[in-house]
Amino acid sequence: MRFFLDTASVTEIREAASMGILDGVTTNPSLVAKEKKDFRQLLAEICAVTTGPVSAEVTAVTCPEMLAEGRSLAKIAPNIVVKIPLIKEGIKACKTLHDEGIATNVTLCFSANQALLAARAGATYISPFIGRLDDISTDGMQLIRDIRTIYDNYSFPTQILVASIRHPIHVLDAAKIGADVATMPFKVFDQMIAHPLTDAGLKKFLDDWKASQK
Repeated sequence: MRFFLDTASVTEIREAASMGILDGVTTNPSLVAKEKKDFRQLLAEICAVTTGPVSAEVTAVTCPEMLAEGRSLAKIAPNIVVKIPLIKEGIKACKTLHDEGIATNVTLCFSANQALLAARAGATYISPFIGRLDDISTDGMQLIRDIRTIYDNYSFPTQILVASIRHPIHVLDAAKIGADVATMPFKVFDQMIAHPLTDAGLKKFLDDWKASQK
């Protein structure tokens, strides 16, 4: 499984990249708005920090406008992935961009049928939002299982990018199912590393070492 950071904070991206295990970045209009920077300039800065895929979301809602915006975003850097909402116009745009050789991330997926349509349209990535499904008392991880089964049945190359991750257990469950990518907030990335027994064990080792040097 590959790890993406779901953020537009260059500081967070640099910190995660310094560990050597960051594979890419996903952004959305809400995350970008928090940074209060020029959108294109921010994307260029992020693409300079990581060589992995960087999802940049269109804000248009019609196919012609999505195509114009997507083509423009794709010119910012070679690792830009155009992020498109899973609506009818988005499926149309996804198919055209795919035919033009532009990578796409079809986002706001909440059903296996939606994921199937996106794969047929040639999406590079599909982004199922598991946390938001959990929020309405639906098993978000079951959606990942269903998509994995369907994609495997027909050998679709579309990669399952698990999104709306809220905690490390989401990452663990997605890995066990066989998702291709997990994109997570920096907080979850940090939580995956931490364990109280690791901290306690390290403290004891260091305390014992210091005592032996007296």
